[in-house]
Amino acid sequence: MKTKFFILGLAMSLMTISCSRNEKDSSTITADEASVNAKMDQANDDVSSIVEDQEAATYSNSSNGKSTEVATTTYPIVTRVPAFGTPPTVGQTVTKTIDYGTTGVTLANGNVLKGVIIISFVYDPTATSHTINYTFQNFYHNSIKFDGNKTFTRTMTTATATSISHPIVTMNMDMTATFPDGRVFNRVGSRTREIIAGYDTPNVMADNIYQVTGSWTTTFPNTVEQTSTITTPLEVKMSCANVNKPLIVQGVITIVRNSHTATLDYGNGDCDNLAVFTINGVSYNIVIGGN
Repeated sequence: MKTKFFILGLAMSLMTISCSRNEKDSSTITADEASVNAKMDQANDDVSSIVEDQEAATYSNSSNGKSTEVATTTYPIVTRVPAFGTPPTVGQTVTKTIDYGTTGVTLANGNVLKGVIIISFVYDPTATSHTINYTFQNFYHNSIKFDGNKTFTRTMTTATATSISHPIVTMNMDMTATFPDGRVFNRVGSRTREIIAGYDTPNVMADNIYQVTGSWTTTFPNTVEQTSTITTPLEVKMSCANVNKPLIVQGVITIVRNSHTATLDYGNGDCDNLAVFTINGVSYNIVIGGN
């Protein structure tokens, strides 16, 4: 098998060449487009984690619960209606505004967030399923601006002899990503994230492992649409934050456009920052992460 190596920054710098090729054959799935999808995947995972964490914090401390989120710089400013210090009542809508400011907050995984995420949900401690609305205000994940609004659903599983009750979060997506070079991508679909290890140690984030499944449709600037399906569940290891910042370490996404099929393989679980994009028997190593 012929193999080529593309550093993400180099692939982005060759956009003019890629765009010219796409104008001639827009049905071709390129390595650059795989890297675009990987960047959007990172943003989806971070937003999902933030929303889940902020909603769960309200239930763990209804008066003052803000977040257990770990950042390497300052924490975001979190405000709430009803105000902190006033516990919400059952059936009351809670609105939380998570403001990362204009200079950026660096998360433990190395991604930099700016702007505002607003979430709202109906407070009901006894419910086994919670729906959380989310929206963005001038929100950037690294240098990519995200717009849109949709819902999360957080469901608690039933405890078994081998597994404690733990959350499964489904992110319903309808968002637009604007890249620094002006390209605009729209993504519609869903991603489901389940914590499969570490939930029994809530004060320790490093042992958390998540499994992600789902499918979505991405519309590219040239109006071409492609579908992406996680055909082997993605695995996210928080323990990799101190080794390589990107935390998706395993799993396969299968990408289909017209009659073309490609795969994006995140590896075998090692804490590296590589994914292998394969199409037509040719593989490209893509470095995940960065702006």
